[in-house]
Amino acid sequence: MDIKYTRRKPQSDKALEVVKKKKVKAKRPLEDQPKNPLHGVKLVDILEYLIANVGWEKMAAEVNINCFKSNQTLKSSLKFLRGMPWAREKVEQLYLRSIKS
Repeated sequence: MDIKYTRRKPQSDKALEVVKKKKVKAKRPLEDQPKNPLHGVKLVDILEYLIANVGWEKMAAEVNINCFKSNQTLKSSLKFLRGMPWAREKVEQLYLRSIKS
């Protein structure tokens, strides 16, 4: 395994071990959040469900954003919602209301 250094090399073996270790995020099983209805649901799945069952017009009325009004594509909506947490929260709330009814 080759290690590439962008700056100076570590001076001790202990520092070298720290450089070699990789941080790996452990995947949590779905049972960790049993009361969260959004756990394990991807944003793309939420949007596909809303587009099929609610429609673009009602989505635009509920969540006042341009990607639901003028540029009605899944790609543009995903890009916007991933960058704007306030809009994503509103879309998630709309999704929760629509699956309850």
